[in-house]
Amino acid sequence: MSSVVVRTFRRTPWLVPAAALIVVFLVYSLPPYVGLDPARSRVPATSSVHYPALIAHIAFGVVAMVAGFLQLWPWFRAHYPRLHRRVGRVYVFAGVLPAAVAGFFVGMTSPFGPANQASAMLLAPLWFLSTLTGWRRVRARDFKGHREWMLRSYVLTLSTITNRIWAPILAVVLSPGLDTTFGGSEVALGQAIAGTTAWLGWTVPLIGVEWFLHRKRQSAR
Repeated sequence: MSSVVVRTFRRTPWLVPAAALIVVFLVYSLPPYVGLDPARSRVPATSSVHYPALIAHIAFGVVAMVAGFLQLWPWFRAHYPRLHRRVGRVYVFAGVLPAAVAGFFVGMTSPFGPANQASAMLLAPLWFLSTLTGWRRVRARDFKGHREWMLRSYVLTLSTITNRIWAPILAVVLSPGLDTTFGGSEVALGQAIAGTTAWLGWTVPLIGVEWFLHRKRQSAR
């Protein structure tokens, strides 16, 4: 059994760092929301809808993040095909779809400026539709299309992690312009960082996936 697992990790070296990144993110991000106390939220509430939508987005998003990891694990798919199908339904209907709907309302009421709002309000329907398309593809027994669309879906699922990678980079790049570009306004600087981070967090990985799938099709030919 251990040798099988070792061989699996050698064939898919992304598994361990991806799992570690997800665990670190959840350990850091979840505690302020476990007690359902709006005062502990890292995102200031802007309306009566914002905090409940945020909690729903986080709860369903965690389900999507964990279930999606299992779905992309080749060893799990190969050895537990029936469980793979069940976890897939959890990923779609108890993870992404409700998380995307809640995420749309979170983005619509975001306190981080119009660029951040626009990114979230575009990301949510793309996340929803890519996942729904992947589910419809497997229902039609188009397994290749199913895998491609679910890969797009999971990249969007993980965008909540990747956008946090961009935040410190953009803070270093943009902060020197506080007194010039942003006229001394820390609010304007913060919104510029948050907005750019939000867009880069999902567009760059999605472009990377499209490049990967294009290269894979060319290799197949």
